[in-house]
Amino acid sequence: MTDPTTEPTGRQLSGITPSGQLTLGNYLGALRRFSQGQLVGDGYFFVADLHALTMPIDPPDARELTLQTAALFLASGLDPSVSTVFVQSHVRAHVELSYLLECTAYVGELNRMIQFKEKGERPRTRASLFTYPCLMAADILLYDARRVPVGGDQSQHVELARDLAIRFNRDYGRTFVVPELAPAALATRIADLADPALKMSKSAAPGAAGVIRLLDPPDVVRRKVARAVTDSESVVRYDPDEKPGVSNLLDILGTIDDADPVELAGRFGGYGELKAAVSEAVVAVLEPIQQRYADLRADEPGLEAVLAAGAARASAQAEPVLGRARRAIGLL
Repeated sequence: MTDPTTEPTGRQLSGITPSGQLTLGNYLGALRRFSQGQLVGDGYFFVADLHALTMPIDPPDARELTLQTAALFLASGLDPSVSTVFVQSHVRAHVELSYLLECTAYVGELNRMIQFKEKGERPRTRASLFTYPCLMAADILLYDARRVPVGGDQSQHVELARDLAIRFNRDYGRTFVVPELAPAALATRIADLADPALKMSKSAAPGAAGVIRLLDPPDVVRRKVARAVTDSESVVRYDPDEKPGVSNLLDILGTIDDADPVELAGRFGGYGELKAAVSEAVVAVLEPIQQRYADLRADEPGLEAVLAAGAARASAQAEPVLGRARRAIGLL
């Protein structure tokens, strides 16, 4: 008898929350890696629109950011004939399995989750901020993914998914693949150009000077890079501790060109040369993405059809897993 918790080799699974316009950091750290690895095995890539609702967001903004993020997935190289690209809320199994996992999780372990500890004391905190780690666990467990590549800030969620899968399997019988935390392939952490102590975040204010958005026009990119924080030494040297601003620019250029930032530093006689090189490299990377994005948004019915087809394929994978969980826990 075939083990229902056996995972197909090479499966990729990842989602991005549409909580703001995607950045250069999102592309270099995630989207480019998704597209480069999609031929290795079957991939499921989703816009995590339900996660965006844990914080206040206007409905028109939520819809626009969801479409924008999905279009940028495709514009960045994900091929819907190879990978399954979909919107989380279009696959209803995510919500139902999330509730079953809420019935498996303990208040104490949810109370320890980093995001709730950081944001949970705000006035009028939404209950979903407390329970959404169960939804994230459902996102993982529905696709029988054994290896889940995530950045360090998400590792706690994979650990919770592991704990819930193990507990559910113990209490109700073998139901889920137990995921393993697989640190994402080494990718540079792109920092904010204005404050290198921060990552380049899509949740930053729309006009943030240190954040390059994937849809920023070339003149905006050049202006932001020109104003990037450096230091008073005027020597281009890779030293993240002593020269974080300069090192961040070298990291950006090195990641784009697949080059060693230490070696790149020797090519530049000053900060002006470095910033000019970074500007042109970023503009060259973003130009084809922006052109493809414009084509996708010009054909909104076509974009929605791609997402509907992706949701149908994702549901075909997720529904049997949900069915196993429903039967195991005793639902009719």
